[in-house]
Amino acid sequence: MTRNLLAGLALTLGVLCGGASLLAHHSAAAAYDTDKKVTFKGTVTRLEWKNPHVFYFIDVADSSGAVTNWAIEGSTPNQLYRAGWRKSDLNVGDTVTVTGSSPARNGTPKAYGGTLTLADGRRVFGGSAASDR
Repeated sequence: MTRNLLAGLALTLGVLCGGASLLAHHSAAAAYDTDKKVTFKGTVTRLEWKNPHVFYFIDVADSSGAVTNWAIEGSTPNQLYRAGWRKSDLNVGDTVTVTGSSPARNGTPKAYGGTLTLADGRRVFGGSAASDR
């Protein structure tokens, strides 16, 4: 094979493989209604501090007392760390408030981003593009 043919094959393979990873990452607007914002207060039940996105789960009681467990998707651990979060800031059992989070388009109890007011009163940004900072 000639040098030009090998270079062309390598370039084609690089473009195809690179394009596949771009398709794998989706916009928040695909799954969440970024035009709507929800606010709620609840108790942390679980924390998943891992790539590609941090998730924390909170039990939220409605006006009748029925409790729903909400999954809140944040940004990547690295982005949240740079925004001031530490894994130890959020603990199971903490009462927190989420403001400005975008709810799931499909109506499930899931939301994206927003600002989290921690149990100690400190506010941390969720780091998502779907939230206003």
